[in-house]
Parts: sequence; structure tokens; C-alpha cells
Amino acid sequence: MKEILFVASHRIDRAPGQRFRFEQYFQYLEKNGFKCTLSNIVSADDDQYLYKPGELFRKAEFVRKSHSIRRKNIRELGKYDIIFIFREALMSRSIRYEKQFKASGKPIVFDFDDSIWLSNVSDANKWFSWMKNAEKTASIVALSDVAIAGNQYLADFAKKYNQSVIIIPTTIDTEDYKPLPKIYENNSVTIGWSGSITTIQHFEYAVPFLKKIKEKYGDSVQIGVIGDGNYNNPEIGVQGIPWSHSTEIKDLSEFDIGIMPLPDDEWAKGKCGLKGLQYMALEIPTIMSPVGVNTEIIQDGENGFLANSENEWFEKICLLIENSELRQKLGKAGRQTVIERYSVESQKERYLKLFNDLLRS
Repeated sequence: MKEILFVASHRIDRAPGQRFRFEQYFQYLEKNGFKCTLSNIVSADDDQYLYKPGELFRKAEFVRKSHSIRRKNIRELGKYDIIFIFREALMSRSIRYEKQFKASGKPIVFDFDDSIWLSNVSDANKWFSWMKNAEKTASIVALSDVAIAGNQYLADFAKKYNQSVIIIPTTIDTEDYKPLPKIYENNSVTIGWSGSITTIQHFEYAVPFLKKIKEKYGDSVQIGVIGDGNYNNPEIGVQGIPWSHSTEIKDLSEFDIGIMPLPDDEWAKGKCGLKGLQYMALEIPTIMSPVGVNTEIIQDGENGFLANSENEWFEKICLLIENSELRQKLGKAGRQTVIERYSVESQKERYLKLFNDLLRS
């Protein structure tokens, strides 16, 4: 078997970007002749302190450990046939390890799913702001044999530095993501948002129109937030719950309507629509801001809704709240869109062809 070294920050099943960009292809690749080895630098223990204030000694030790892991990767390059880098080799300003990977003569694949060439540090990641060098993304793209972009906006950036760029969307494993039967203990409708502590700021864009929804429908409408267990907004009756891999599909399936509000800025244009695709795969009728790739995923009124202004959001959510048949229709059409264009099944052969072509070139 040929062996691919996947270089990324997080352990398997920990980070959505990794899970939905490449980890879910491991089994298929291994069945087709490619052993997949993930080298991550953030452990479960690191998660306990890394994104919190203080703990400077432990964070300094994390930096030392990260370099040690990457140096080990360099020493062992002889056994790998392809190097696959997701976003960056190290959480630092340097691309020293990317350069060393390149110097080995091994084919380099670079994959990214956000506008990471822009400076965008969330509250949860402020400690890392001094280490970030957004401009290094262009350099990594340039030294790669192939750059994989999650959407056209990202690909347009990458093509400024490398002509070998392909678009592979973020995908859902529709064999895992299957609709669960709804259990209605009352007649309420749940509007849900899923994200993380680093993207909870996007949920705040929904608060103004969700207030109006609560004023109109009262307790017959519930609002759920997954991904930030510390988030609390008594005004709209929301207490967030933490993300859990083991309960992810069950938790999402509590939603009757899924929302993905985004600002119309350069960072958001690079997003790959993951939250919306998760809802759609589970036949949850989905409303997205018409930003970036969302306008390619959603055909307004056919497989979901696009909403821009506060009034549009309010009106389209009201339509779905009051019409269960419309919810069912859009939900089924949304899942079909994912199966056809944004599923593992629809994209897996493209990954296999890419890796085989790299070894033949």
C-alpha cells in the first residue's frame, strides 16, 4: 500500500473541518490502496487549557511539543508517498515544516476550507493571535503540487499563486447522516443553530429576528444552540449545549428548522456551508444567508431558503413554522441536494484519482 501523511492540528473526530474535508474518506482510501496516517499536535489534554486565559507555562510546553511532533514527521518522511497538509503544519508564523516537506520531493497536497489568508481571530483563540501569520497561506499554496479549495472563492485566491487548484466541496457522509423520526411531545417547533465557541458570534446575527419570532409564537417555538455550552440568552430562552461527536446527529435531529446566518464579509465568503449541509442531510429545512457558496447550495424556495434582511429571515421562518408540509418538502429536497453534490459518495472517486495521478506524475 501507498501511505499518505495527513498533517493537521487536531486528533481524529475532533474538528469539523478535518472530519468533513478528509477524515471521512480514510476508510474508502484504505480499501483502495492508500494507508492514511494522521499526525496531529493538539491532544485531548491540550483542549482542557489551550483555548482559555492563563496557563502560560502549559501553553509554552504545547509549543515545544508541537515542534517535536513535526520534527519527527520530517525524520520519517521516507515512509510516506504523499504529504497532505490541512491549513498549516504548525500554529505559528513560520512555514519551515512545509518547506522541509517540499524539500523531500514528496508530492504535497494543501487543503483549506476558510479564508485563512485573512486575519480573523475569535475570542476563544485570542491567545494565538501573536502566533498567526495569515499571509503564509499564499506561500503554502505556492509550494504545493496541488491545492484543494472548498469553494470557488477560495480557489480564486489559490490560483493567484498556483495554477494546479481543484475545488472539492465540504461533504457529508449520508450513510451516517440519515433523518431520524421526529418525536413530538408537544406541538412546538424548534429553530436550531449549530456551530462552535469560535463561531457563536454568527448566531448573534439571528437574535434580532428570533426575538420577533418568540414575541409572535411564544412557547410554541423553541430555540436550540449546539456547540457552545456556555452560551446563554434568557431573552430568547436559549441555553447552549456543548458539541458531542457521540450525540451530534441526535442533537441536530431535534431541530425542525436549521439556520445559518452569516455576515456578508470576506471571511464569511470563504465558508463552505457545513452547518447548512448537516441540516439538509438530515432533512431539516434550512435557511442560510446568501453569502459565498450558500447561494450555490440553496435554490431559494426549492431545497431551502435564502434570507438576507431581518424581515426576510422573520417571514421565511414564519412560513416554515406554520406549514409542516413545506418543512417536509424542503427537507427532502435538501437531502437530495446533499446526496447528489455534497456527499462523500459523490466526491470520493475524485480524491482517489487525485492521489493516483500524483503518484503517476
